[in-house]
Amino acid sequence: MKPVVLLVGKLPGIVGHLADELEDMPIRWLGAHDHGEVVRQLETEPEISCVIMGAGLDDGIRGDLIGIIAAIRPDISIHLKDRASGPDGMAAFVRRVAAAMVLGEI
Repeated sequence: MKPVVLLVGKLPGIVGHLADELEDMPIRWLGAHDHGEVVRQLETEPEISCVIMGAGLDDGIRGDLIGIIAAIRPDISIHLKDRASGPDGMAAFVRRVAAAMVLGEI
């Protein structure tokens, strides 16, 4: 069974685009782009091993989502992408985090 990673981003299509770029990784990618979807994914998918959040979300929303994730699933880590690398840096960031945190690669 593949490990599961929840990707949270500003745009609804975040998973499709990233999953295509990261299809070589043995991970099942889930996505969410708002409060309700994050809660639904966390409550219905017990196998989520970490959350990776993009930088496109407003700081207030990011803070709110971090609190919700920590309250619902204190067992999983949350990783925030920097803004400096821009949207094009998301796939590389997700790859690095997933390789280290989920697959145990160094």
